[in-house]
Amino acid sequence: MRLLLDTVIFIWALESPDRISRKAMALLQNQDTVRELSSISVSEMAIKTSIGKLNFTQTDLQTGIADLELRILPYTGEHALQLFSLPPHHSDPFDRQLISQAIFEDIPIVSCDSKFKLYKNLRTIW
Repeated sequence: MRLLLDTVIFIWALESPDRISRKAMALLQNQDTVRELSSISVSEMAIKTSIGKLNFTQTDLQTGIADLELRILPYTGEHALQLFSLPPHHSDPFDRQLISQAIFEDIPIVSCDSKFKLYKNLRTIW
């Protein structure tokens, strides 16, 4: 199974895994699961760190990716085009890009964000 981690879930997995649901954690710990982090999440963490909204270094990010055995999922033009068909349930541009990517790739996203469940073709795990 492939899973896309929401940015918050990636951070929680490193800093406070007890905040992640049992269901999600079981899937994340399963060695058969392909765990992916979007390049959008990498950008989000870099931007939020640079403006002081997040305290997360490049080394923290790279170490976390290695420790969690994540693949980086590139964000493509096809993912961006999917944004045209998304209803306006969510205003956060990073989340909208993650949603469009997960829908296009047809992979579930691990997220605690209740607004994600409003998207008809998005499979969420929490």
